[in-house]
Amino acid sequence: MKLGLFGGTFDPVHNAHLFVAEAARFELGLERMIFLPTRGAHYREAPVASADDRLAMLRCAIAANPNFALDETDLDDAATGFSADLVPRMRARYPSDELTFVVGGDSLVDSPWQRFDVVLANLDAFAIAPRAERAPERFNRLLAELAPHERAKVRILDLPALNGSATLVRAQLARGGSIRYLVPEPVRRYIEGRGLYPSPVAPTSATAGRPGPGEPPESAAGGSGGFAPRFGVPCPPV
Repeated sequence: MKLGLFGGTFDPVHNAHLFVAEAARFELGLERMIFLPTRGAHYREAPVASADDRLAMLRCAIAANPNFALDETDLDDAATGFSADLVPRMRARYPSDELTFVVGGDSLVDSPWQRFDVVLANLDAFAIAPRAERAPERFNRLLAELAPHERAKVRILDLPALNGSATLVRAQLARGGSIRYLVPEPVRRYIEGRGLYPSPVAPTSATAGRPGPGEPPESAAGGSGGFAPRFGVPCPPV
């Protein structure tokens, strides 16, 4: 089976993640895209949401796509957070499958990758999704540093360059704004129901207690006594 590996903190998972995962799966002819949430990346701050909440949001986000799957290998006790340690474990886990690692261009050019040769040696292909603010020449410089047999495994995906990011989602929440259409609707509801990424912006007297656009009044939704009563059945496991 041709499998895609799509890692990240997913703090939170957002619509650009899902678009890149599905578009890459389609372009590369992959039969399944496996989401690999990590404890935390060494090149950025620790995730804001807990691993359990990030897993739950991923389950909410990918439940409708039968070609998406979830793997918790990079969250277990043996996980180091380094791709050079994760990819050999995935190769051992899926020994007879073709593995393609999919990354965003920002994570590749903005942070040093430890033992990149080990990553490539355990993969059949390594695919890079472009970001709008990353110039192509930066990828070209990176590719020029690789040996020919390593360079042959690298693909630059022909996808629209997107600006969506988890940082943008958190910033929008921090200012008290709406994240509708930035994240899947079940994820938006999960974030609100769990009180994740709380905003320091206090509601004004004009908006305090008023439901958001498209939200039912508290009395019609079963009160505010928790996630399940207000928003119905939690997202199904994958």
